[in-house]
Formats: sequence, C-alpha cells, structure tokens
Amino acid sequence: MEEMTFEQAMKRLEEIVTQLEAGEAPLDKSMALFEEGTKLSAFLSKTLDEAEQKVLMIQKQDGQEQEIPFDIDD
Repeated sequence: MEEMTFEQAMKRLEEIVTQLEAGEAPLDKSMALFEEGTKLSAFLSKTLDEAEQKVLMIQKQDGQEQEIPFDIDD
C-alpha cells in the first residue's frame, strides 16, 4: 500500500466497492476484494490523519503571526 498514492488507493477502493456491489464475484473473490478494501481503507485513513496533523493554522496574536497546530474542534 505504501507505494500507492492517496488518489490511486481511492480509485482502487472505488473499483472494489463497485465490484462488490454488483454481487457477481464468487465468494472467495469477494472475500479477497473485501480484505483488500479493508487494507486500502486503513491506508487512506492513516494518510488523512497524517495530513491533518501537518495542517497548520496561522493565528495573529499580539500583532505577531504564529503557526499553531490545526484543531478541528475550534
């Protein structure tokens, strides 16, 4: 998974979902697709979490600009 880009992983996950929703794959193939989809989902989630941690918000404080970690709860 690590060699895939976020976009490639998302595209592959969409393909898997489409195949599973069609319901035409045999059980063993469906299980393999489901497993791959689960791994892709974990990879995508981890990538998003890492990106979120890197996002910085510029806040003016006492006339000075400061970089502070982005907090979605604010």
